[in-house]
Amino acid sequence: MLSTKPFLESAERTDLRAMVRSLLTQHLPTERALECDRHGSFDRATWNSLGQAGLLGIGAPEDRGGSGGTVGDSVAVTEEIARVLPSLAVDYVLGGMFVRLLTEDGAGPTRRLLPDLASGRMIGSFALSEPSAGTDLLSLRTTAREDDGGWLLNGSKLWISLATEADVIFTLARTDPVDPARKSWGLSIIAVPTDQPGVTVRRVHLAGMRAAITSEVFLDGARASKDSLVGARGRAMATLGRTLDIERVLAAGVSLGIASGALDLQLEYLQHRQAFGRTLGSMQALQHAAADSITELTAARALLSMAVGAIERGDPARDLTGMAKLNAAEATARIVDRGMRAMGAMGLAEESAMQMYFRDARLQLFSPVSNEMVRNLLGEAMGLARSY
Repeated sequence: MLSTKPFLESAERTDLRAMVRSLLTQHLPTERALECDRHGSFDRATWNSLGQAGLLGIGAPEDRGGSGGTVGDSVAVTEEIARVLPSLAVDYVLGGMFVRLLTEDGAGPTRRLLPDLASGRMIGSFALSEPSAGTDLLSLRTTAREDDGGWLLNGSKLWISLATEADVIFTLARTDPVDPARKSWGLSIIAVPTDQPGVTVRRVHLAGMRAAITSEVFLDGARASKDSLVGARGRAMATLGRTLDIERVLAAGVSLGIASGALDLQLEYLQHRQAFGRTLGSMQALQHAAADSITELTAARALLSMAVGAIERGDPARDLTGMAKLNAAEATARIVDRGMRAMGAMGLAEESAMQMYFRDARLQLFSPVSNEMVRNLLGEAMGLARSY
């Protein structure tokens, strides 16, 4: 029978998905996931279970404290988590990004943090964007200067996931003056411990992705040791650039997890809800809507698979990963909208996961990069004039 499960996936990948589903069924059943979403709470026990299962360390070699595995494995895990609690999938993507940063040969002494982050014993956060610098990271104002044998940081960060729970925040800051000839130089990533007076975290409550724990971070004389620099000084943008393709396919995985969860919920409702003496699923208009959704979901998965394959082969992937992120987010918004329309008021009930999917899908249209910016980049890749 046609289903929302991926086509043509390896037995190993299918087994990985089954393991993740089993773990989440045990630790994060639907009722618990909806409770986390309703109250905007982080489920540390589930996070620890992900770490104990080796899922937080996917993408980092075992000899460096990770679990091995490929980008495709990370995407599969991301999708399965997003089916249950999209907010947790956002945090999972976040963790996967700095685990990969610490895996790089030039990561330096901060690599010591990798085993604890990959196991879940330590929680990290990633502080890039600011009130006046989101996509335009070169305009950020947070500074870090050498002081007393370490780093002294001042500034603020906004839209930072998991910051209230974090033991360390990987912070993008300006360590060197702006060089007009090399505008992308001068920014560095520094691992800042949160247990100090110079770090203040304020929760920001969103309508969607409530349990991702979005926050504002204030750095007022925050300190970090000299060996807390991640990678080469002043070359953070180059370091981050090497992670962009992975970030985009993981973001697509979040979207498609939401889409598949919403479509499964819609199909279950159509099969059981009775009206006018028959099931809603027997009505042609609703069947056509569901058919459009599974077609879009399958097409988005195929594009995502192409992008993941390019990354894993080491082929140029920037354009494919951008298209995969863009398409997955847009398709998911339409799929969840159809699911909400099919379920009517029941989809808006807090007891239904559909309302969570509906809200969370909106964030995917502009995070971690807006679809408009992705379109700008694709336009430029097609030979059109740069538009930003």
